[in-house]
Amino acid sequence: MRFAAAYYAYGFWLVIAMVLFFIWSEKRRKTALRVFADPGLLEKITYSASRKKRLIKYAMLATFAIFGILALMRPQWGYEWQEVKRKGLDIIIAIDTSRSMLAADVKPNRLERSKLAVWDLIKKLSGDRIGLIAFSGTAYLQSPLTVDYGGFLLALNDLNTNTIPRGGTSISSAIQVAMKSFEGSGKKYKILIIITDGEDHEGDALALAGKAKNEGIKIFCVGIGTSSGELIHVTRENGKKTFLKDSSGNIVKSRLNESVLRKIAIETGASYVRSSGADFGLEFIYDEKLSKMEKKDIKAEMAKLYYERFQIPLLFCLLLLVAEYALSDRKKA
Repeated sequence: MRFAAAYYAYGFWLVIAMVLFFIWSEKRRKTALRVFADPGLLEKITYSASRKKRLIKYAMLATFAIFGILALMRPQWGYEWQEVKRKGLDIIIAIDTSRSMLAADVKPNRLERSKLAVWDLIKKLSGDRIGLIAFSGTAYLQSPLTVDYGGFLLALNDLNTNTIPRGGTSISSAIQVAMKSFEGSGKKYKILIIITDGEDHEGDALALAGKAKNEGIKIFCVGIGTSSGELIHVTRENGKKTFLKDSSGNIVKSRLNESVLRKIAIETGASYVRSSGADFGLEFIYDEKLSKMEKKDIKAEMAKLYYERFQIPLLFCLLLLVAEYALSDRKKA
């Protein structure tokens, strides 16, 4: 037996809390009744109330909650083999990990906000292959194209400004690595999404965008940051925070450079989106662009199709609910 949504098991803590509440409620009830009347009179007043039945109702409610959580966890057993055919795009996300991405003009900072937005994008994918590139002064493939979204997210979580040892920002390096990663994928269905503040210091990104276009790659760009710019907070080895300074000792202020990003996107027939905090832009790119593109057939695979058995605990839930409602906590005459 397996559970398709095992994370609902955390709900059992609520059951424990419910049981503790019942125990507290019962003790509080006893204390309140003792204050209300003396023991002899109390026995006559509460004669018709059955403590045993009340405890049974408590037990039924707790059991109802347990079966409800089991139903949410979607128990499965038994399976059949089925051929699964997938259709999708090849999508590579390139995230700028230079220190300018520590600027906090987008909360909590540009890099962390970018990672959260990619998390949200993954929830929309179904059958698409996804890859990850980290870049600053150079670029590295952190996760090759895969349908293992869990593995991709592990690589995404590990991204930080120390991922690439070489400083600076080289969008052209990200495009080069993406072109190599797409080799053998045909002339269509190839998407590169670059997330950066656009401060390209090295290489000729626009010339490489033209080459990428010839290979059938569309480059969507997401500009993160503000045109007014923001100072960059860095943490020293002693734990103290300070502002990033250049080689001359001047405090660095990072500004969003939309011009180069817009030109790259237009060159490849894609789109540029400016991130605005809550509306990051990746959802727009997927909903309005990627989801409407022609998708290629991905190699069919045999997969186990498990039988859903959530109906069984759900049936017990309904039976317990009806029984609890029908059971009176009064003694028979």
